[in-house]
Amino acid sequence: REMDLFHFQEEGPGVVFWHPKGWSMFQTLVAYMRRRLAEHGYDEVNAPQLLDKSLWETSGHWGWYQENMFAVKSAHAFTHPDDKEADQRIFALKPMNCPCHVEIFNQGLRSYRELPLRMAEMGSCHRFEPSGALHGILRVRNFTQDDAHIFCTEEQAPDEFRSCIDMTKFVLGCLGLDNYRVRLGFRDPTSDKYVGSPELWDRAQRALVEVCESLGIEATQEEGEAAFYGPKADFVVTDCLGREWQLGTVQLDYNLPSAERFDLQYIGADNTAHRPVMIHRAPLGSMERFMGVLIEHFAGAFPLWLAPEQIRILPVSEKTVDYARGLEQRLREQGFRVSGDWRAEKLGAKIRDAQLELIPYMAVVGPRDEENGTISLRDRVDGDLGALPVDQVIARLTDEVRTRRVRQTFSGGKGINERSASHEY
Repeated sequence: REMDLFHFQEEGPGVVFWHPKGWSMFQTLVAYMRRRLAEHGYDEVNAPQLLDKSLWETSGHWGWYQENMFAVKSAHAFTHPDDKEADQRIFALKPMNCPCHVEIFNQGLRSYRELPLRMAEMGSCHRFEPSGALHGILRVRNFTQDDAHIFCTEEQAPDEFRSCIDMTKFVLGCLGLDNYRVRLGFRDPTSDKYVGSPELWDRAQRALVEVCESLGIEATQEEGEAAFYGPKADFVVTDCLGREWQLGTVQLDYNLPSAERFDLQYIGADNTAHRPVMIHRAPLGSMERFMGVLIEHFAGAFPLWLAPEQIRILPVSEKTVDYARGLEQRLREQGFRVSGDWRAEKLGAKIRDAQLELIPYMAVVGPRDEENGTISLRDRVDGDLGALPVDQVIARLTDEVRTRRVRQTFSGGKGINERSASHEY
């Protein structure tokens, strides 16, 4: 709330009201992930929010995941259950994107030449979390996944899974999130909460172990942590309070493509039908949770490329306001998120306020700066950098944004050791 990023209110338990600064950060992360997706050959799609429950019966969610789903009718059907003229069909808000992507794959006959087919969506999902389980922005009922599904041949699956793990490691590393472990979530053989045959599960679990070994990842194997449809590799990050949160996840799935579920097929090189393998992948997991971890990880002092306000213009007096406003416009045209402090306050007060608000850079402009075409630049971390030509300042900031430099983080193993890895998406 102090950073003015978002808020919650009782009319919408577990749903986020994003404010301009928070939405700016959110969209910056989305844009970053879209660039990574394009580099890795993904096509972005968009699937409906509301679908008849029959789809979720086919996928298995209605039977195995029903307690976490929102069921929906028309308001009239809900208030008039005996009205035979009303449409009494039951719909569900999607808790996951995977069945929708399966249906997109299923439109038309696929060839082996199209595989691997990588399908991505910044998908808004709804899951019913009990009110006692809601935990600020870290555990909500409406969230966005940087979700993707890969449909591939069985021979392609290890390389595709390996690529997904590499992407997740790269993304976390770019944000300075290096304090994590990889957990292999396997089926609990004593439980009946999973779909598919034990043989399919054993096959998928062996594939995960082999991929992690090939990457030199020392993953822990934990029975009972799998999704109901397949085993997975989770990236469990430790935050600055010592709590563990599952963020990125990569899941191997032989079940949804099976004849018992969606009966996915492609025509192979031998001109006969084959069953694809499906990989579920979300490097950030829930965007909302990821944002929450980042807020604590950076203690609000976000790196320049992510900060909602990157630079603040601080005119020394009214005499340089016109020059300062010109600089503000020029920096905005260069793509920076910039504002100006136009209050009739002393310069020291403006600098102090910008420091307290954790603005990465402060551009102090006085009469000498106007005369020489410079900016007296202050860095949140390093302090006064002196008077620099405007072009040099723009080049410096552009390079820091381009390289996504992370200079200061606050995560580690300090504080309490509350295990929250079960808080997953």
